[in-house]
Amino acid sequence: MRVFVTGASGWVGTGVTRELIAAGHAVVGLVRSDAAEGRVRANGATPLRGDLNDLPTLRQGTKDADAVIHCGFIHDFSNYAASVETDQRAIETIGDVLAGSNRPLLVTAGLGVKRTGPLLSETDEVDISRVPRLSEPAALALVDKGVRVGIVRLPPTVHGSGDHGFIASLIGIARDRGAAAYVGEGTNQWSAVHRDDAARLYLLALEKGRAGERYHAIGDQGVPFRQIAEVIGRRLGVPVRSVNEAGIPDAFGWMAPFARFDVPAASQLTRDRLGWAPTRPGLLHDLEHGTYFD
Repeated sequence: MRVFVTGASGWVGTGVTRELIAAGHAVVGLVRSDAAEGRVRANGATPLRGDLNDLPTLRQGTKDADAVIHCGFIHDFSNYAASVETDQRAIETIGDVLAGSNRPLLVTAGLGVKRTGPLLSETDEVDISRVPRLSEPAALALVDKGVRVGIVRLPPTVHGSGDHGFIASLIGIARDRGAAAYVGEGTNQWSAVHRDDAARLYLLALEKGRAGERYHAIGDQGVPFRQIAEVIGRRLGVPVRSVNEAGIPDAFGWMAPFARFDVPAASQLTRDRLGWAPTRPGLLHDLEHGTYFD
């Protein structure tokens, strides 16, 4: 297949691009800079210059593709509402081109859902009151328009060598502040997945998925935040400390809202439906033995 990938030069999109090409698919990656174009070419894909606000280019990339994977998102926390609006508009634009074709569209989403059990499940619905982005509802609205939409829900951390997301940020914050912190007892849990395992899930969902299904890219169902802080503190040689609600902003800076995340999640339905099985190291092993502290 010829697959159009948004965010192809990003952390998750790079892994997805490599997985697709290794499986024999051709990839066209949306890029917005010379540096991104170079990364996409180096991975064996064809760059298409544009960004998520460039709707004509999104239409062209979609029109020429057999399938679309939407990994792109503008992670601008200083103007997050605008990022959410751009994301929703991009999904709707892609969907308009795919309408009636039954061509696959995979859309990346988070875990802002209503938990009905001890673990978030693929059957749990989006909680509009707390969802950090509207990718999932925007995508699922396209099913009735004849688009074979699938949702890939990612956990708070997609880890691995080269990660510059939340885990790398926690390490940087702990280094700058001289302590690795957690909130209260630190029992809130982050689910996690290695990027290579997540990339494999996108490939399987593209090739085997059905319209309207949600897939959980979950390797670790839930890692207590205190354990994450303890590894960071030990590896940096700094104290590990608990903070109360009042101390969260000082301890975590811009990451304060995320330090309280409690999103343990299951992936059994995903494994059953797609035959997906994570094989890469879990988060704590990656922290201890990976490249985060090199």
